[in-house]
Amino acid sequence: MDGGLVPAACPKFCEDIERMRNRMFSGLGIILLCAASLVPGGSRAQEAADSTGMHEMDEVVVTGTRNATDARHLSQTVAVVSRRKIEQSMQPSLLPVLTENVPGLFTTSRGIMGYGVSDGAAGGISLRGLSGGTAQMMVLIDGHPQYAGIFGHPVSDAYQSLLADKVEVLRGPASVLYGSNAMGGVVNIVTRRQHADGVNTRLRAGYGSFNTLETEATNLIRKGRFSSVVSASYNRTDGHRRDMGFEQGGGYAKAGYDITEHWNAYADVNVTHFNASYPGPVSAPLVDGDQRVTRGVSSLAMTNTYDRTSGALSFFYNWGKHWVNDGYTPSLGETSQDGRFHSKDNMMGLSLYQSTRFFKGNRTLFGFDWFRYGGEAWTQYVAGDRAGTRRDLVDKHEDELAGYVEFRQDLGRRLTLNAGVRVDNHSRVGTEWVPQAGMAIHLPHALELKASASKGFRYPILREMYMFPPQNPDLKPESMWNYEIALSQSLFNGRLDCGLNLFYIDGKNLIMRLPNPNGSGQLNQNSGEVDNCGVELQAGYRINRHWSVDANYSYLHMKVPVIAAPEYKLYVGGLFTTGNRWSVSTGVQYIDGLYTAVGAHPEQESFVLWNVRGSFSATKWLDVWVRGENLLAQKYEINAGYPMPRATVVGGIQVKF
Repeated sequence: MDGGLVPAACPKFCEDIERMRNRMFSGLGIILLCAASLVPGGSRAQEAADSTGMHEMDEVVVTGTRNATDARHLSQTVAVVSRRKIEQSMQPSLLPVLTENVPGLFTTSRGIMGYGVSDGAAGGISLRGLSGGTAQMMVLIDGHPQYAGIFGHPVSDAYQSLLADKVEVLRGPASVLYGSNAMGGVVNIVTRRQHADGVNTRLRAGYGSFNTLETEATNLIRKGRFSSVVSASYNRTDGHRRDMGFEQGGGYAKAGYDITEHWNAYADVNVTHFNASYPGPVSAPLVDGDQRVTRGVSSLAMTNTYDRTSGALSFFYNWGKHWVNDGYTPSLGETSQDGRFHSKDNMMGLSLYQSTRFFKGNRTLFGFDWFRYGGEAWTQYVAGDRAGTRRDLVDKHEDELAGYVEFRQDLGRRLTLNAGVRVDNHSRVGTEWVPQAGMAIHLPHALELKASASKGFRYPILREMYMFPPQNPDLKPESMWNYEIALSQSLFNGRLDCGLNLFYIDGKNLIMRLPNPNGSGQLNQNSGEVDNCGVELQAGYRINRHWSVDANYSYLHMKVPVIAAPEYKLYVGGLFTTGNRWSVSTGVQYIDGLYTAVGAHPEQESFVLWNVRGSFSATKWLDVWVRGENLLAQKYEINAGYPMPRATVVGGIQVKF
């Protein structure tokens, strides 16, 4: 990624680096010196990209500029996790795959499967210390925002592996293109498609620890101008603790048609429903903590692609229904709750953009967005004096209307300049101007140098303004500037991709709870700051046609620590494959300085996880697979009070025809 790290911006930077060095494994220095760090965007050899799951220096991406673009020309770095890497992980959820493969990104977990919602939920996504749980980063599906309309955060159980052809992660502000909530970065799920004519059907089933069942069925078709994808899944587990069961079913369908050589239309729909039990922390077990959640998303798009211009017009709609029983804690003398929390939310939007080449080396993007989001929430009483009554919490919708321009100019073969601005108007808060600028320098010997400065922002969400105390309807937007420098290189004819990213984040007006200046209690106020800086490294090396290794590392310095953003994060993995017969991958993940509690009594976790995945093609139509996680049986927590499971194993079969 890019970065503009100035040592003076982090006064304790040198001390932290020295401490980091002392706490790393003795082999880390060798790994990092040999592999340096892959900036996804380094390899020119497709074989290397396939074996490591990394993307090429000249790979086409869509997240950093809306239209398909050579990644070398972007001033920000976009990390790409390929479909092959997703399949090798053998995970029903995308989040563990992203945590392993993207430096600076971390997701929370509380069990073998499922994240849940409400109190005690996991699935929090953080990028460089900025959290999706507080709406500071965004998840997209094909460029469309995905978050709960009232709460403003991603719902992680909806992001299943069956959706993704690949995942592109832009670490750093993407507010110029995507508006509010893209303040810290975006995770864009690019949906599945059949790349060549034919029919491809796969049925996958597995069973393992804690009565865990995983199933998935996918059919992909491409025939002439028509293409389609239909997927369905059902997953469940008893969990490794009492009252920690999880059950999920869902489906995805997409149909596309090439109207002409230049015009394409597609429509898709994705629905998932899950039932989750919330056991509470081990120190105070909870009874009847149950959740039933349904999430859905659909979109309709028309795209055009010409030599000098390309663009799209799309409409999307996502929605959710939540039912939550907060449960009670007998050890604290509590009894069953009288009420149940209900909410319905939705978000819809219209997006129009067109990219045009006015003259040689130029690309100018014009775009327009309209979003409407909100919903209603209430407590339905089922017992006590108010049984049968309802207490409304919020019933509100708000609008966001924006226009943006992004300009890119190649100056010869060595330099690309980028600049953009967004004018974003919120129906209650007002207007926000969002600029960004950067450059990419293409040096000899496949060496790339990038630098950027970009603003990110987010509007206060409905929950912060209108729902539970300490709500405040007068909140202003949060904002930040991100400065980055990135250096990447491809060596040995594309067999080694390596890169380095330095960044500094300066944010203000963060929303936090403080004593109410006009009365008792607390009030949400724009008083917080963020002063983060760090280093990110990533590398991939294809040893030969059978063996490949990859590694990534991130160091994050936070002036004000936050939960679930580790100070040190390292992943080292390797893959052995014999073509279409055997495939075995293994990886070690090291986490240190992970805050599970902050404030007057901070708590930190440190742990090492070892995972192994393997598959064997018994016939042309039958694969046998197995996945082992935390094989060192580490005792650790990510969510405070929720010990993670020790060693777990899941195995099964896959039928292909």
